This record gives sequence, C-alpha cells and structure tokens, in this order.
Amino acid sequence: MMGALDGLHALVTGGGSGIGAAIARALAKEGAAVSLVGRRKMRLEEVARNLPEAVAIVADVTNAAQCTAMVTAAHAAHGPIDIIVANAGAAESAPVAKMSVEHWQRMIDVNLTGTFLTVQAALSDVMRKGEGTRRIVFTASTAGLKGYPYVAAYCAAKHGVVGLARALAAELKPAGVTVNAVCPGYTDTPLLDASAAAIAGKTGRTVAEVRAALADDNEDGRLISPDDVATKVLWLCSPAAASINGEAVVIAGSTA
Repeated sequence: MMGALDGLHALVTGGGSGIGAAIARALAKEGAAVSLVGRRKMRLEEVARNLPEAVAIVADVTNAAQCTAMVTAAHAAHGPIDIIVANAGAAESAPVAKMSVEHWQRMIDVNLTGTFLTVQAALSDVMRKGEGTRRIVFTASTAGLKGYPYVAAYCAAKHGVVGLARALAAELKPAGVTVNAVCPGYTDTPLLDASAAAIAGKTGRTVAEVRAALADDNEDGRLISPDDVATKVLWLCSPAAASINGEAVVIAGSTA
C-alpha cells in the first residue's frame, strides 16, 4: 500500500531516543526514507535497524560544520531532503540567581542555535524548485509559550524556537514550504527521567513523586507519550496539512 510520504526524504535530529525516535518511526511507516541524526551512534543505529529505509548520522547540531557534513551524508544516503524535523534538545534547571552563563549558553546553543543551524544547512533542499511536499517542523515545548520556574534558559530558548518557526513560515511561504512547531507538555522520555532524578535529588522527594507532579501539570494529569507527539508531527508533514503554516501546536492533554 502507498504511504502518505512515499518517495520523500526526512531528516530527523535527536533521533536516537524519545520523541525523535518516535517521529522517525511514524514517518518511516508512511513511506519516508529517514536520516537519523544525533550524537550517540549506537542509539541511532538501534533505531535505524528497525526502519525499512534509514541511515544513522552522527553530528552535533550546535556545530555549523557538522551540520553541513550531516546534510552531505544524508544526500549520499537518500538524496535531497524534503522534510526537516529539528527535534534535538536538552533541558537543565537552576534558579536564575544561581544560573551560570555556561548553563544559559548551553540551553541556547542546543535548543535554539542547533535548530537554526539544522534548518540553514538543509534549506536549499526544501526550497528547491519542483513539485512535492516540503515541510519543516520544530520540536519546541509548552515552555515556548509560557514560563516555568527554574528553567529560565530553557524557556527562553524554546520561546525563540517558536519565534523562529513563525518568522520562517512567513519567509518561506512563497517557496511552498510550511514551517510549524509542536509544543509538548511534560513527555515520558529519557530527558524527563533525567530531569525527575535531578529534581528528586535536590528536593528530597522520590522520583515517582516528581513524575506524578510533572504529569499533573499536563491538562489531563498524565505524561504525554512520544507517540502522541509523533502523530502530530506526521500530520504536519503530510499533504493534508499543506495549509497549516506558522502554528505552535500544543500537545499537553485534553482540555475537555
């Protein structure tokens, strides 16, 4: 059977685990060839092995030269890129009064600058002339739409990601490229596991108590699953979402 993304090439950063791996699986299931990018080769290869047409590419998205090399490697595997999913990210916490400049810079570098460098490296591909689906999707966060305590640098970076998506949506619209951001609430990923452990260590609460408190911040009191996010990304990448542009799509549970 034909998939909605047959013949398309998707580049997914942060693809070795969590949300990125779920996105890669969803896109591949609909027929896309996938270039998986991340810093940990073994994790990328493990995900790629279970996809019909995927390649693992080791790169640090905060490094412009490595982003250029990433796109070159993706071309060698699958040709020009049609879909960019800039998903790589990280989260650290600290009160502003104790936050180091290095902490601030790390969060800006990986979450915001890495998103920019990923898109810039592959931009000529998605803007190339010819018919076909051209999509850019950023993984932002509800922290890109509101504030949370103790993660000021992360919030600032994710607000920047949403702003970047909206600016590019306007800039690239004449070329037929849509740009959107997904904004998950607290999601059950290895990143959340690390954050919960860090909070537990600082507060004396158990990891289970911290996870429950984070889940309670979502609308329906549960942690979002990576597949919940992947489903939205798949839709935004599909031909059916051709008229969706410049949106920040919240994924944080039902408000009903």
